[in-house]
Amino acid sequence: MSNALSMYRTIKRLGIPDSNIILMLADDVSCNPRNKFPASVYGESGRKLDLYGDNIEVDYRGYEVTVENFIRVLTGRHPPSLPRSKRLLTDANSNIFIYMTGHGGNEFLKFQDNEEISAFDVADAFEQMWRGKRYNEIFFMADTCQANSMYSKLYSPNILATGSSLVGENSYSYANDQDIGVAVIDSFTHYVLEFMEGVGKTGKASMKDLFDTFDPVKINSHPGVRSDLFKRPLEETLITDFFGGVARVDVVEPESGESSLPSREEEEQVETEGVSENTKIVPLIPQ
Repeated sequence: MSNALSMYRTIKRLGIPDSNIILMLADDVSCNPRNKFPASVYGESGRKLDLYGDNIEVDYRGYEVTVENFIRVLTGRHPPSLPRSKRLLTDANSNIFIYMTGHGGNEFLKFQDNEEISAFDVADAFEQMWRGKRYNEIFFMADTCQANSMYSKLYSPNILATGSSLVGENSYSYANDQDIGVAVIDSFTHYVLEFMEGVGKTGKASMKDLFDTFDPVKINSHPGVRSDLFKRPLEETLITDFFGGVARVDVVEPESGESSLPSREEEEQVETEGVSENTKIVPLIPQ
């Protein structure tokens, strides 16, 4: 759970609002009676930062976190009664970051130990998204055992993917908290977040910069990257293209005799267009 909440905190820090995030939490560790620190979740053994604070908005929790609902979120196939806050409201201009973590194996990831999503399911869901013009680019990240197998079946364009471990290889936790008695975060996610702490909203760090930090000795597994479906060079693809939410604004000088102040109608039009062209939606799916 701390894997997803740590990633959630990072993207919010970089400017993506809750309205552009779909957060799925299968377990309610914060309220578990075995949690020594009730209503709190920590991502490091020092417990300096409570990830489960007042500003968290969980869109799907507990029994709602299913393979069916995950695929419905991606493809946009919902009953009319479902509120907008639970929908992935993207279009052909949207860059999407999809993060999945939990227990998995060769070409599958478990949901609540009751069902599994396969690499084929993920690939076909992404293809439906592409055909439905629901994304411009996707950055897919998986942190689970044999994680690299989860992107092996992808075939849709404009997708960049990374995983924490090779086929046949386990992923490991980073550190244990002696008071809590369990590991608080996984190693791959920890080192991704360590890099992200040095990235600001207007930072120029690239995807290549992130991937170059992957050290199998530190992570205790061999992360992988798949970029053959992705058009842009990794060194020219900014981290904030997927993790950040800073709007781009072009200033146009008024012609002679015209007022430099836009009307209310013009302000609303510019505001609407800016949101449409710069939407960043981030489903986070921990198990």
